[in-house]
Amino acid sequence: MQDARATILDVANLTTVFNTRDGMVYAVNNVSFSLKAGELLGIVGESGSGKSVTMMSLLKLLPSPPAEITNGDIWFNGRQLREVSDDELRKVRGGEIGFIFQDPMTSLNPVFTVGFQIMEPLRLHMGLGKKAARIRAAELLELVGIPDAMARLRDYPHQFSGGMRQRVMIAIALACDPKVLIADEPTTALDVTIQAQILELIKELRHKLGMAIIWITHDLGVVAEIADRVAVMYAGQIVEHAQVSELFSNPLHPYTRALLETLPQMGGERAQRLRSIDGQPPNLDHEPVSCEFAPRCKHVLSRCTQENPKRRAVTPEHDVACWWQPGQEGEKDA
Repeated sequence: MQDARATILDVANLTTVFNTRDGMVYAVNNVSFSLKAGELLGIVGESGSGKSVTMMSLLKLLPSPPAEITNGDIWFNGRQLREVSDDELRKVRGGEIGFIFQDPMTSLNPVFTVGFQIMEPLRLHMGLGKKAARIRAAELLELVGIPDAMARLRDYPHQFSGGMRQRVMIAIALACDPKVLIADEPTTALDVTIQAQILELIKELRHKLGMAIIWITHDLGVVAEIADRVAVMYAGQIVEHAQVSELFSNPLHPYTRALLETLPQMGGERAQRLRSIDGQPPNLDHEPVSCEFAPRCKHVLSRCTQENPKRRAVTPEHDVACWWQPGQEGEKDA
């Protein structure tokens, strides 16, 4: 059944490079994806696959130089974000698109109170006075499950635990009722119990507020629990994209299959050794002219080393960038 929800974010052929002393780094290469109102898109891949750089490119959060967006369109609510002024983009950041950064221990400013840091976007983007902003800030802390909210606005980040700091980061990201929330591995630095609490909080807030979410992670278990769709990234490219249930039941790219094989297997009579993906991630010092996963792929074909595959639709909601097809014998299989 076709999803009738409107597309709120549409990214086409986004390319971001870094001009460093050692040469060019091709961090994001022709990435395309869309996000519908109210849905949750998971972005999955190993460290260095380009997940965070892609999302930070959308809002020009990367220092320029060395970072440069060399190609692509970023359409948000009918506006081309690559063409808007810096002032207008600042209104979008934090106002219409919220961003939860990866490490709650370092993302909050240690010299300002939590209340000040939540109130700042409220006063900047929504024009609230000090009293109204303080009341709203307390409401946000209550929304993310921090008790005694009004009193805690006077506290500094070091007076909060890691899990509570991440809740504060979520409160800041939600301050201006954004249409889209980008969460960059927000549970990575937290223990398993706190991770579960944050995931439950995000699911609850998504249901309550109806916002769209992009969740960046390397954890397929998290994606299985919360996402509607998932895009798998490797070497700055999306190599597979599908509904989450389809991706787990019918993975088509060898990298996706390899990622799924690294998940711990529960049940069974005997414990199984954890699997890993052989080889190392590629060096991104060149534009991809062939499949970047080919050196690590057990299904590699000669064409894989000569031509970079483009994403092809397998079904209307499942596409993959790979020359090999399940059932086809790869050269390493022969």
